[in-house]
Amino acid sequence: MTVTAYTLAALLDLFCVFLGYRFWFQPASAAAGYGVPADPRGEAGAYLSVKGLRDGTFGLAGLAVLAFAGARAEAWFMVCVALIPLVDTLIVLRHGGAKAVAFGIHFATAVVVLISAGLLFAVR
Repeated sequence: MTVTAYTLAALLDLFCVFLGYRFWFQPASAAAGYGVPADPRGEAGAYLSVKGLRDGTFGLAGLAVLAFAGARAEAWFMVCVALIPLVDTLIVLRHGGAKAVAFGIHFATAVVVLISAGLLFAVR
């Protein structure tokens, strides 16, 4: 179970880094995938940059916590970070995004992050 817990946590952290990269370098497609399309050439450019910075930073912070503080600290980090995709679900719904995206991507991500936290809490 230890290998599974660490692997899932590392993959989720790396996925956040990837999302950050995507919002910085492919902002239009990243915004569409998020569920609220935005034009990076317009006023939404700042939102897309902030989203990229947020996601990338959380991914790097998660990797640092996992590497230097261990499973229990990473588990608590994951519990806190799970709030982001939960609120992202509400943001997509509030701004007219598809329910399939809101629940199939964001809510499902929150569930996977919480499962990861549970696995990390079980590591001894």
